[in-house]
Amino acid sequence: MPSPKQDQVRQHVRARYADIAKSGGSCGCSSSCCSPDALLNPNASAQIGYSKEELAAVPEGANLGLGCGNPQAIAALQPGETVVDLGCGGGFDCFLAARRVGKKGRVIGVDMTPEMIHKARENAAKSKIKNVDFRLGEIEHLPVADAAADVILSNCVINLSPDKPQVYAEAARVLKPGGRLAISDVVAVAPIPAKVKRNLQAHSGCIAGSATVPETQRMLKKAGFSGIRIRVNEQSNTFIKDWFPGSGAERFVRSATIEAVKKGARK
Repeated sequence: MPSPKQDQVRQHVRARYADIAKSGGSCGCSSSCCSPDALLNPNASAQIGYSKEELAAVPEGANLGLGCGNPQAIAALQPGETVVDLGCGGGFDCFLAARRVGKKGRVIGVDMTPEMIHKARENAAKSKIKNVDFRLGEIEHLPVADAAADVILSNCVINLSPDKPQVYAEAARVLKPGGRLAISDVVAVAPIPAKVKRNLQAHSGCIAGSATVPETQRMLKKAGFSGIRIRVNEQSNTFIKDWFPGSGAERFVRSATIEAVKKGARK
């Protein structure tokens, strides 16, 4: 059962991303109650690894500028695969994945914010994209059957979870044996100051909840993953410094790619 602190964090994150969905990706509140627009800039997607072709291929309104990398670049998606996106937002990565897996493949996007799911479904409908399915749910308790997915994607979302071991356990549950993780996220590279950790805005701004690389490795191993590779992007401090001005975030967090394989032979 979630602790009161975990539930407080989750409710704050849900409220903030509901505001983002309703405002179309701009900060829907005063500067005192949400992180700066730098985290919500769709134009920034080109700076974190998405090509012009990828940006042009998604429905208008799907790119909310909420990522910290491009998990598509490491996913090696194949036609016919089933993909689950943790924290799908407006569906940006889901729509890109849908193109790669083709008509015989399937993409399931999961988000705990009803407003985001509504936005993603609208985006799919207006572009007539048929091989995507958006589901309301928490990434700690995925609304997906056991051993249903070949690949799990996530982009700058797992750091927001107050129960990361449960997220990775759920990822292992829904992956087929030999299935793989392809994640872009934020990791801590130095101790995060206590005052930043206590700040809910810093948490929903993808800073305060970041785990270290060794912590992430331990969580993945415990969940049943092997072949773990975590690559820290040292240059990411150039854009992270704008996420929460005055916090010094660029000194203690970086974006990273996280890859792993669920143990067991592929069937």
